[in-house]
Amino acid sequence: MAENNYECMMIVDANVYARDPGGVANTITGLIEKMGGTVLASRMWIEQKLSYAIRGRHKGVYWVSYFRMAPDKLGTFNRQCQLTDEILRHLTIKIDPRLIDTMVAVAKGERPRKSDAEEEAGSDEAIAETTELVES
Repeated sequence: MAENNYECMMIVDANVYARDPGGVANTITGLIEKMGGTVLASRMWIEQKLSYAIRGRHKGVYWVSYFRMAPDKLGTFNRQCQLTDEILRHLTIKIDPRLIDTMVAVAKGERPRKSDAEEEAGSDEAIAETTELVES
């Protein structure tokens, strides 16, 4: 079965994250890999006060993960996220394959690679600008 690309945004208990950031990262990666998925990028996004208390917590760490997984495993993955104490809330969405490379690059802090069509258009614009400068 073909794998789909997914983005999962999680709100993690800030107290647990403060005590063991590596453990939280390993827990999230482990959940994905346990379901047969491949982690493309996984990192903390932001830590902030929550709009309302979730399970008595007023502060949370937003964690974003991009991964590939078989669609039939997604239901089990979502259930495991609900059962994991560190994860207060989560939302998993399917990502269009045309966007995944750019989104993963941004999550890793890299500059997204331009597509071949964008590179050609960029070189045409550079040629046009150079031509205008020479003519004037």
